Amino acid sequence: MAIGARAEKSTQEFVPIKEIRDGVVTLKNNSLVVVLLVSSINFALKSPDEQQAILLQFQNFLNSLDFTIQIFIQSRRLDIRPYLRAMEERLTGETNDLMKIQTREYIEFIKKFTETTDIMSKNFFVVIPYAPPVLSGSQGGLLSRWLPKKTPTSSTTPVSSFEEHRLQLEQRASVVEQGFHRMGLRVIELGTEELIELYFKIFNPGESDLPTLG
Repeated sequence: MAIGARAEKSTQEFVPIKEIRDGVVTLKNNSLVVVLLVSSINFALKSPDEQQAILLQFQNFLNSLDFTIQIFIQSRRLDIRPYLRAMEERLTGETNDLMKIQTREYIEFIKKFTETTDIMSKNFFVVIPYAPPVLSGSQGGLLSRWLPKKTPTSSTTPVSSFEEHRLQLEQRASVVEQGFHRMGLRVIELGTEELIELYFKIFNPGESDLPTLG
């Protein structure tokens, strides 16, 4: 019984997140984080001049920052099951016999293909941290440098203080977003639900769906 209690405690301590609200992650050391989802470009298909221009833009962007960021690349096996369910629903409602046969064969082909081949999807995230001036700890990232040295006594961040720090984060996010836009990349700031899903999949790599609450 004592062993189980120790294991449960260590698991809770491993997760450095205190709360997620209004699109902001608050860590246990009271630093805050926002996460941006960034599109990608096929660098290999660019001409040498275009490649050089992109590299220079990226270099200038990094040199212009007066705060740290973390670039996190998530590579996961593509979950094809929602697509297959959609195709099966379409098959059920199909009235044309020829289309039924073709759709059924297509579904079987996709199933066999994905069983023998790993289809990977990549997502690119930019993590922007902000540590309030009163904290002496290091800024947090998405996966590393998250273990706080001291656990704060309060369970939540005061509303006025949270909004003030959130404004600082939004200003940083705006700078990063403009920098990526100049490189022709699209940027989306993750909201609360997207952040919960992201962190759930990070800390539960064997799970494909969020748990049902209630």
